[in-house]
Amino acid sequence: MPELRIDPFPSAAELNALWSAVWGTSESRDFTPILSRSLAHIGAYRDDRLVGFVNVAWDGGIHAFILDTSVHPDMQRQGIATRMVRQATSLARERGAEWLHVDFEQHLTGFYRACGFRPTKAGLIKLA
Repeated sequence: MPELRIDPFPSAAELNALWSAVWGTSESRDFTPILSRSLAHIGAYRDDRLVGFVNVAWDGGIHAFILDTSVHPDMQRQGIATRMVRQATSLARERGAEWLHVDFEQHLTGFYRACGFRPTKAGLIKLA
C-alpha cells in the first residue's frame, strides 16, 4: 500500500507526469504558487514515486475545497483515493475548516458519498 505524505511539495516534473497519466494533459505547469496557498495536500508514494495526489484549497476562513483527486491509472481501485480524501478531510478539520466542498462528475457520486460527502446544488461558469 502506498505511503501517504502530508504537504510533500512534489516537483513539477512529478506532478506533471501524474497529471499526464491521469488526465491526459501534456501541458507542463508550475504547481508551486498553487500548493504554497493550499490548506493542505496529500501525496501517495510507492517506492518514492508519486502515484496519487489531492489538494485542499481554502478561502482563508472556514471553507476548504477538495481539488485534483488523482491516482495513477496503474494504481486505481486499490483504495488510494479514499485514503487520501479521508486524510484530507481530517487535515481540513484539524486546520480549522468547518466546511469541506468538492465538485465531481456524476459517475463519481458513489465514491464521494462513501467518503462522507452529500450532494448539494451548486453553480458553475466556465471562464476559459
